[in-house]
Amino acid sequence: MRGCSWSCFSSCSQPCFGLSLGVTGVYIQILVQVLEWATVRIQRGREEQPSVPVPLPNGIIEREGGSMEEEMGQLRSSQAEGEFALSDAFYFYKKGLESIVDDQVTQRFSSEELASWNLLTRTNQNFRYISLRLTVFWGVGVFVRYCVLFPLRITLALIGLSWLVMGTILVGILPESSAKNWLSELVHLTCYRICARGLSATIHYHNRENRPRKGGICVANHTSPIDVVILANDGCYAMVGQIHGGLLGVIQRSMVRACPHVWFERSEMKDRHAVTSRLTAHIAAKTKLPILIFPEGTCINNTSVMMFKKGSFEIGGTIYPVTIKYDPRFGDAFWNSSKYNMVSYLLRMMTSWAIVVNVWYLPPMTIQEGEDAAQVCKQSEVSHRSSGRAAGPAVGWRTQTAESEGFLQRGAAEDVQQHHRGAERELAKQLLRKHRGRW
Repeated sequence: MRGCSWSCFSSCSQPCFGLSLGVTGVYIQILVQVLEWATVRIQRGREEQPSVPVPLPNGIIEREGGSMEEEMGQLRSSQAEGEFALSDAFYFYKKGLESIVDDQVTQRFSSEELASWNLLTRTNQNFRYISLRLTVFWGVGVFVRYCVLFPLRITLALIGLSWLVMGTILVGILPESSAKNWLSELVHLTCYRICARGLSATIHYHNRENRPRKGGICVANHTSPIDVVILANDGCYAMVGQIHGGLLGVIQRSMVRACPHVWFERSEMKDRHAVTSRLTAHIAAKTKLPILIFPEGTCINNTSVMMFKKGSFEIGGTIYPVTIKYDPRFGDAFWNSSKYNMVSYLLRMMTSWAIVVNVWYLPPMTIQEGEDAAQVCKQSEVSHRSSGRAAGPAVGWRTQTAESEGFLQRGAAEDVQQHHRGAERELAKQLLRKHRGRW
């Protein structure tokens, strides 16, 4: 009990001074060694037991290999050349169903499947019964995560949130001054760092000379609600969002007393001009904290960049793109809101091995003369994608509404359409080859 109390005190006191004893780093190194051993043991088990399944690819369905010509040739092998049969359309039926069931956008709203098991029973494939030693390690891991780490993490999270509410209420009593702003930033940084300790978060920041500055806008890819905690560990931000009820509403109202966060009522969120005017006024005051915005508008599984909304770039000011990349080996940070509520998601995070994340600050951007918000939105999206940290091309559905709202998409859908048009032309050539003379 005394050891647990000392751990809580140490974890709460160190964030006040921005210090770390390196315990989390040692813990991560041990985890890496254990997971590498488990990977080798699973590979050996596949060789000894052919029935052990191979890793599943990312996606809902298993696609067959082979070119269009090979598949269509197999379908028409029993048909006379030039004669149409119902089977000629099977290739297009199959491709259409594949696109509906497992398109590139839908894949981003499901958890990423790992190449190797991470000793968590949260993937589609579990190998805990492949050997006795692997089963023992899995059982020890369950005990450590649920009986040792989870109580400590939940305690730290409660302490961090309690300090955030009480600290911001006390700071909010003070008159407006530079001292109040300094105390507000200290309270926010300390509490967010305590909450990060409650997730066993190991955060690596890169290119810190590009960190968002006051009077600017930070735009980041969005994977999880804890993105805010990850970014706020290295600097304070003004949050933007809708006012909620319950515990979250209490936290929001206490935070806005000490720091100029931008909260909207539900009725205001529908008024686009009202939102834009309030954000523009915030940016115009160069002494206020940078605004944190997630232009994707929803959480995706951190495997690619989704389309950005241009409304986030209509405010003006300097744009500071930030890329967040989680390491899925230690825990799945993606929040599937259609499957888990907030409490269930946080419990999953607190019972994972750890949260290991890299944050890249990309070069700032400004709207040049002659540019509009859509062009800057496109540049920011390309910057996220070309950095190589968000992994994969920008994806999304191209529609007239999406274009008018500023959603951006690269050529993935266009490439598929061109491929299918080529298949249609090839089928037409085969059907008309025998009847050329008649035409």
